[in-house]
Amino acid sequence: MNNLNPFHLAIPVTDLNKCRKFYREILDCPEGRSDKKWIDFNLFGHQLVIHQASTHQLSGHRVSNPVDQHDVPVPHFGVVLDWGEWTNLAQKLKNKKVQFVIEPCIRFEGKAGEQGTMFFLDPEGNALEFKAFKNMDQLFERD
Repeated sequence: MNNLNPFHLAIPVTDLNKCRKFYREILDCPEGRSDKKWIDFNLFGHQLVIHQASTHQLSGHRVSNPVDQHDVPVPHFGVVLDWGEWTNLAQKLKNKKVQFVIEPCIRFEGKAGEQGTMFFLDPEGNALEFKAFKNMDQLFERD
């Protein structure tokens, strides 16, 4: 697989400091630039920015879609890791008592696109998915 350019994602939060602690201490994301109303993080080589927002700016409405017998929260974002990084992150999150929306598991087992996946929420309820493929060439594999 070719090297990819980092993505940039900006999300709203109401408690900047609580989220700063989560991304720095739970996910070990190095902090980049920041100001009074926003903070940049290095999320596994990608740029995640949390922006201060008032509660009336956030809808709080969450939906889910069924994917391989799990209700996957929508919207969500995350990173595709290599298998070893994914396994290590899953264990680290368990050790830090992170509450999972979907526990670390294998999805599409024995099928094209078989993957390890896990979902959890940041303190503001933003859903994150981290996944890994034993064979990264199957990232866009179809049946």
